[in-house]
Amino acid sequence: MTGRFAFVSTNSITQGEPVPALFGPIFDVGWRIRFAHRTFAWSSEAPGAAAVHCAIVGFDRERRPAPRLFSYARPKGDPAEVAATAINGYLVDGPKVLVERRRAVLGAGLGPAVFGNMARDGGHLIVEPDQYAEVIADPIAAKYVRPFVQARELIHNTPRWCLWLVDLDPADVARSKVLRDRLDAVRTFRLASKAPSTQGMAMTPHLFGQRSQPDVPYVCIPRHFSEDRPFATVASFGPEVICGDANFKTEDPDGYLFAILSSSMFIAWQRAVGGRLKSDLRFSNTLVWNNLPLPEIGEKLRAQVIAGGRAVLEARALHPERSLAQQYAPLAMDPALPKAHRLLNTAVDKAFGARRLCSSEQERQQILFERYAELTGEAPQ
Repeated sequence: MTGRFAFVSTNSITQGEPVPALFGPIFDVGWRIRFAHRTFAWSSEAPGAAAVHCAIVGFDRERRPAPRLFSYARPKGDPAEVAATAINGYLVDGPKVLVERRRAVLGAGLGPAVFGNMARDGGHLIVEPDQYAEVIADPIAAKYVRPFVQARELIHNTPRWCLWLVDLDPADVARSKVLRDRLDAVRTFRLASKAPSTQGMAMTPHLFGQRSQPDVPYVCIPRHFSEDRPFATVASFGPEVICGDANFKTEDPDGYLFAILSSSMFIAWQRAVGGRLKSDLRFSNTLVWNNLPLPEIGEKLRAQVIAGGRAVLEARALHPERSLAQQYAPLAMDPALPKAHRLLNTAVDKAFGARRLCSSEQERQQILFERYAELTGEAPQ
């Protein structure tokens, strides 16, 4: 069968889980992408109509001519053609691999990324800013107060705390009205739940319902990133900072994984294979992190990557009053921060096999898919 066809769609078909489901069967029966327009903004002339992010993909079964790939520096800008020899389902000039969920990490030196701690407490183990003074005034309860970070606290640097009672002395409950009242409220909340698993947690009202807090430094990763920020808004914390379930976390005692996650190579992978919630980038441990194709590297290069991550932290520390959202505001970054990220990118790009500092996100994505094909044994098509 010969012929040609094309479609215009929202760009969601070229991101995340839909890619294998749609493009796998098409590629399997011999079609190739003849031309493609990467993400651009489309809007109708109707009053108040919202812009939609779209992609155009055209197919044929020919070997020639070479495929044509068009990219947009800005969603509402004009297209620019980029050289391509083969276009995959992510609209990248690279191997026609299809990235699916993976239960274990693929990349060398990566540890698992897991959900943060889920309270299931009706809010009674959480200490809000307007409650802090009352709780901290109780000397018994104050021993158990820890900083608590959900995605909002992580990105916007808003204060929040929790009662972390994994080492609770039972006698302290009798000595503290704050603890007694709050734990009684947790138990009542859990017993009233329709979920049997939550009801069972009423036996231990002092504990978060699901716990996975590390005892070493870790990287805190929000479930969603703003598409407008040039880097992932991740942070390093010590084990005393309790990570909530609106984030993922991965143990990182030496800062290596913070550096990888803070690089342009990582955000290029996230943009290529991760899903989205509306327009925000959606991090997934099984799809994005477990498939990140980081090759094995030597100790010297690893040290350079860690040093690059440390430079990013030092640049952030120049403005400790600024949240990550403010630090990475696209039009207002302190010059020291992109300079530090450039130093980091030089090392991380090299770690992924680039011969020099990459000049674009598309160049990084091409390298990433080549590394993915190598590590998974999927031969480029």
